[in-house]
Parts: sequence; structure tokens; C-alpha cells
Amino acid sequence: MSKITIKTLAKELKLSVSTVSKAMRDSHEISQETKLRVNELAKKLNYVINPYASSLGSKTSKTIGVVIPEVVDSFFALAINGIESVAQENGYHVLIYLTHESREKEQNILMDFESGRVDGVLMSVSRDTQDHLYIDELMQAGLPFVFFDRVFDDVETSQITTNDYESAYLATKHLLEHGCKEIMFLAYSKSLSIASKRLQGYTAALAEQGLVVAQQNVITFDHDFNASYLQLKGRLQEANRSDGVLASVEKLAIPIYQACEELHLSIPGDLQVISFSNLDTAAYLNPPLSTITQPAFEIGKVAATALMTFLKRKDSVQVKEEIVIPSTLVVRKSTKA
Repeated sequence: MSKITIKTLAKELKLSVSTVSKAMRDSHEISQETKLRVNELAKKLNYVINPYASSLGSKTSKTIGVVIPEVVDSFFALAINGIESVAQENGYHVLIYLTHESREKEQNILMDFESGRVDGVLMSVSRDTQDHLYIDELMQAGLPFVFFDRVFDDVETSQITTNDYESAYLATKHLLEHGCKEIMFLAYSKSLSIASKRLQGYTAALAEQGLVVAQQNVITFDHDFNASYLQLKGRLQEANRSDGVLASVEKLAIPIYQACEELHLSIPGDLQVISFSNLDTAAYLNPPLSTITQPAFEIGKVAATALMTFLKRKDSVQVKEEIVIPSTLVVRKSTKA
């Protein structure tokens, strides 16, 4: 038999998770009739509230959950270090959960938090996630959320990001100023907030020079990575091939170097390259990679501080707060001096 959760009750009764939660807490907001229905079903299904649930009981777990797409990306590794530095100072443990860019896994992880496993959540959404209904339900049930890097702009909570639009604009402008006319943009998603903002910055820099975004110059490395890689190689083999490229995430920088090696193209002679990246090894690639370096540690630290501040307050309501920490353009030899 599958695990009975508060969501199970809500689905069976055709109620929201928030309503079921309040009914089980004997909230004055819920009618006696609804409370009776909820408690009867809970008894029938042998559902027992976890006494450590922060939103349903008086105790806390002294643990926060960090939900991220992956740890291979150096950005998230550095952000976790920033988060842990703040959590430890405040006597909290950190549990890391990986969604592997899957919306389904992300939802399953968050629904597991109904048991009171964590007191609050720091989250960077997966590439496949396009809505936040289940996040809304958990927030309504009293679980605090703070988003960092990949956020939902319309969720009423703290959101810690970098200046994605401006950074992509500056990177594209840098390529234009150094002679590039056919600049590719390598994307990692069509729906993520960071992807759209970086694409907008790239587009604005081109428009400023009277250039339009050519369809063949925007390549999205989605689920079929190999197909996208072949598309990249094909673009570099065309008669009017690209002479510059902006990779919107660091995992797309290495495929560029690989494609140039296979096609015997030189960097930056034939193709100038710049990428969003926090890789320590960027300075040691051949040639060293020009990067938009994000303040990953600081973003993690500020996000954790925002969550801790909320957890220390009692009976407070989360409000919309946007904190933007600027990234830095670091010019190396993959773009022309």
C-alpha cells in the first residue's frame, strides 16, 4: 500500500492541502463539517501527523531542504557552500535533494516535505517545471520557501538571483565590439526564467546594432543533447557560419570546444566564445574561457539568510522580495583582446 500523506486526504476529499492541514489543526477558519470529514478519513486511512512537522505542530526539525537540479554544475556546488555556512551558524542541518531536471521528481520531493521532514525550503526549479501549483499548496499549508537562481517571478516569497539580462547583454556586446556579426546563443531551456532573461539580453544587444536574431543562431540543448550538438556542429560548417557564441549555462561551454576541435576551427580566430560559468578550470582551458562569473556562494548565503530570518519570526506571512546580486564579466583568451 502506498504511503498515506496529507495530499492523499486532500485528493480523496476534493479539498486543498491547505484546507486539510487547517482542519487537522482545528483552525477556526474551517467549518466543523469539514473538520469532521477530514478527521474521519484520516482515522479510516490510519493517517498520523508527524509531530515534527513545522507547519502542523509545535516542534521543528531544525533542518532545511535544498532542492536543486544537480551538483555537477559548479554554480550549485558553490551555492550549497554558502547555504551551509549560514545554516550551521544558526544550528540547522541541510538536506540536499536532486531533481535531475525532472518536474515529476521535484514534485515527489516536495510532497515528501508534508511529513515535516524540513522546516523550510531553498529551491532552484528544474528545467521541466512550468507551473508551481504544488508549491503554492505547500506554502499555503505553512511551509516557507525561498527561491534562488531559477525562480518563479509570480510567487510571493524571497527570490535571490543575479542580473541575468544585463550579463547576457554585456557578453553579447563584448562579442560585437570585437568584430562578431553572426553570434549564436546556446540555451538550456525554453521556459526557465534565467533562460528567457539571458535570451532577452542577447537580443537587446543585437538590436542596438541594428541586428535581428536569426533563428539558426539560437540552439536549445533540451532533452536530446546529441541532436542539439549536431545542430551546433552543422551551424559551424555553414558558409555564413557563426563567428561568436554565448553559452547561457556552463555545461554548454565544453561542447563548443569539442565541436571546434572536431571541425578544426580555432578559438578565438574562427569562433569567439563566452559562457556563463563558475568553473575554476575556465582559466586553464585552451584557450582560457571568457566567462560571466556568477556570485554563487553569495547567492546561496543570502538565500539561506532570508529563510533563517523568516523561520525566526513567528506567525509571519511570506512576502515578495527580490534580491539581485550582480555577476562579473571576466575576459580571457577565448575572445579577442
